[in-house]
Amino acid sequence: MNILFVADPLASFKIYKDTTFAMMRELQKRGHTIAATEPQLMAWRSGQPVTAQVRHITLTGDADAWFDVTREAIEPVHGFDAVLMRKDPPFDSEFFYATHLLEQAEREGARVFNSPRALRDHPEKLALMEFARFAPPTLVTRAADDIRAFHAEHRDVILKPLDGMGGMGIFRVGPDGMNLGSIIETLNQGGATSVMVQRYLPEIVAGDKRLLLIGGQVAPFVLARIPQGNEVRGNLAAGGKGVAQPLSDENRAVAEAIAPTLAARGLLLVGLDMIGNSVTEINVTSPTCFQEITDQTGFDVPAMFVDALEQALKVQA
Repeated sequence: MNILFVADPLASFKIYKDTTFAMMRELQKRGHTIAATEPQLMAWRSGQPVTAQVRHITLTGDADAWFDVTREAIEPVHGFDAVLMRKDPPFDSEFFYATHLLEQAEREGARVFNSPRALRDHPEKLALMEFARFAPPTLVTRAADDIRAFHAEHRDVILKPLDGMGGMGIFRVGPDGMNLGSIIETLNQGGATSVMVQRYLPEIVAGDKRLLLIGGQVAPFVLARIPQGNEVRGNLAAGGKGVAQPLSDENRAVAEAIAPTLAARGLLLVGLDMIGNSVTEINVTSPTCFQEITDQTGFDVPAMFVDALEQALKVQA
């Protein structure tokens, strides 16, 4: 099969940990061919199919010059056997427009994973609200008074922007309410920006766990991202330590209750974030942690993913 990745620039990849690279490596290992483009290199001219400036590549096995470009051309997106949308967040206006171009490519015959419509329908912070029975008490609002009332009720809370990533803009406010006013001002900008507020979960000391839902199945290992020092954030980008662990029975029960619904909507790969046994985020744009789990446990996450991709393409054929 010929697989097109829509991703960040190849030169920006940190291949020792990059999940998209791990997918590419497994695909090439199985004899599939790989191509790459970027959202800004896609175009749609009236009366014509969606096209992209594409680089066909082979992986070299070298840690630095890790790919060779074998051919470069402008090609219709629907001409590939599968398109993997792996552009990293943030989910900004340009990401939004890219999903519309990919959805048009779907109408032309492309098979896109994750589904462009599903990407739009599942904002990574808000998506958990559909599964509120598995989440901590959560509020999404622009109203400063509502945030203060939520804090008064729960006493110890986490505040975060809806469009943040990698732990950016996350604040904890304890029972004393220290700096709550200034944090609200920073995050909601006088009522212009929505804020998510959640009850603080003390289980964070054991890690913010990334579960991987692949083709509606739950990977048997998770990556617990453990905050270091006085930090409240476990995100690897914020200095958290990633420790792979077997999936607990309690976490499995939650994940298996959610996974079939998301898979049925065209979400082949989902990163489910849990603290303790509570879901805190549902990540669908470009879930990661393949290499960390594989390196620490020996369980081949990229192989599980490519198995699911190949099966999805057979079902759609």
